[in-house]
Amino acid sequence: MPNDERILETVPDGTLGLIPLDSCKKLGEKVDQFLVGWRAKRELEHQNDAAFKDYRRDSFIISTAVPRFGTGEAKGVIKESVRGYDLYLMVDVTNYSLTYSVCGNINHMSPDDHFSDLKRIIAAVGGKARRITVIIPFLYEGRQHKRTARESLDCALALQELISMGVDNIITFDAHDPRVQNAIPLKGFETVQPAYQFIKGICKNVKDIKFDSDHLMIISPDEGGTNRAVYLATVLGVDMGMFYKRRDFSRIEDGRNPIVAHEFLGTSVEGKDMIIIDDMISSGESMIDVATELKKRKARRIFVVATFGLFTNGLEKFDRAVDDGTIYRVVTTNLTYQSPELLSRDYYIDCDMSKYIAYIIDTLNHDSSISDLLNPYDRIKRLVSRYGKTENQTSSGIQ
Repeated sequence: MPNDERILETVPDGTLGLIPLDSCKKLGEKVDQFLVGWRAKRELEHQNDAAFKDYRRDSFIISTAVPRFGTGEAKGVIKESVRGYDLYLMVDVTNYSLTYSVCGNINHMSPDDHFSDLKRIIAAVGGKARRITVIIPFLYEGRQHKRTARESLDCALALQELISMGVDNIITFDAHDPRVQNAIPLKGFETVQPAYQFIKGICKNVKDIKFDSDHLMIISPDEGGTNRAVYLATVLGVDMGMFYKRRDFSRIEDGRNPIVAHEFLGTSVEGKDMIIIDDMISSGESMIDVATELKKRKARRIFVVATFGLFTNGLEKFDRAVDDGTIYRVVTTNLTYQSPELLSRDYYIDCDMSKYIAYIIDTLNHDSSISDLLNPYDRIKRLVSRYGKTENQTSSGIQ
């Protein structure tokens, strides 16, 4: 672990406890495995001090449950003591695969249900933990972040509610608009970008991509994601372009103004690989439209990259887009629920975020700075450099 030396200079801020709710169980178990492995190997000078009590464990996961009554009502239960613990709660509010019974009818869990379960577990802690950090990869109600009419500000309300319940820090990934943190200016709020994991996933699965301005271009599908594309293009040293979504503001369909056309701003894309990067793939229509427009401009291979692969309208559109050559690969993370159908697709690249989350938790538990973890500039540079050397050796016949 690269940050071991820094961590060993500090003591833990309480015994580490990990609580992945059922919606985030698989990801939480992977994070736990990393933490257990690192701490088992770590040489500690003061390991017998009281501050390092339970520093090494077979598992840091705290046993919890959220049983439901026949009416659909529920309660949060913590099955062991958490007094004095530094707790990290993980929840995936988009995991629709979980169900519960209401008067004999089966309901799929909604984001509201998952958020309520999170609050139930926090309430069950009862203020006995030393510190509570909530890791909520897809920020609950993150798309309802600003008021454009007489409407609710759900994300701000949710953040304030968590803080009022005793949460000290909130960690999310690729927030739709990071300015929602203004709702809780005196508490910790971090929005983490998985840029390094994207490039790592592409490098592992595509052996002939070239990271230079003659062969690659980064594309933002709309003006809102420009900063994300600018960052990645700057790190990789390539050009970027963006699309402007021209909307019909006289109509509302599915809660939003429909897109009339995508207007492109940028240099020539002819013969270049494209990485279209966004925070989420919801229905996927926008991504496919952008890819289609790039293909009309004679782009080569198109990588559709997003932090959250929600695929709310299924995968059929992406299957067709891959079959007709519009899209080459789809890249998302495991921060949200991944259906078996998605994982079975040959064109899909899964970016595992468990090690990154484990780094963040391990560092925070030692009260160390996570600034270098939040900015992967140097790590991406090293990765691309290693990839370039490996590619050159392979092309030269050197194994």
